[in-house]
Amino acid sequence: MKLLVAEDQSMLRDALCQLLMLEDDVEEVHAASNGQEAIALLEKEEVDVAILDIEMPAKTGLDVLEWIRANQRETKVVIVTTFKRKGYFKRALAAQVDAYVLKERSISDLMATIHTVLAGQKEYSPELVEGVAFDNNPLSQREQEVLAMVAKGSTNQEIAESLFLSNGTVRNYMTAILTKLDAGNRTEAVRIAKEKDWLG
Repeated sequence: MKLLVAEDQSMLRDALCQLLMLEDDVEEVHAASNGQEAIALLEKEEVDVAILDIEMPAKTGLDVLEWIRANQRETKVVIVTTFKRKGYFKRALAAQVDAYVLKERSISDLMATIHTVLAGQKEYSPELVEGVAFDNNPLSQREQEVLAMVAKGSTNQEIAESLFLSNGTVRNYMTAILTKLDAGNRTEAVRIAKEKDWLG
């Protein structure tokens, strides 16, 4: 089989390529240091499986995945990442990624994943699937409205006037929001809610 490894950390990329070349059924391993290089290689070479990091310069692994799908290539795509971000995983799923796994795995595990996708099956790290399946918004509709106004820079007084609430009620909502999001302050609460797309 012919593989492509796209990874911006040179030591990790070189080590991965060398280890993959030791596998009996691997004929060639092409290396790219960013997404743009990966696309350039894919335009020239027939590759069975592309192993992509997400956060790379020029273009991300997700950009490369979307390019492969848009150009209707037969190449299977394995995203290998340290990031457990729900947004990344959802975008990869939308582009029909073949496998999305975390980096803390052995070469034998990675080879097993490669064989899985070549057999036409999918593989996703359980931690990621769990995150998407059970990451439900804990905030009530009213709490989302309050936090959305906090995100716009509104004070408690402004929120109270806009939503026809008392100052005390707004403070109670804020306490509930911080508790539910396990946030230390308003800014952190807004950041967490934005990352998880919980602002409504």
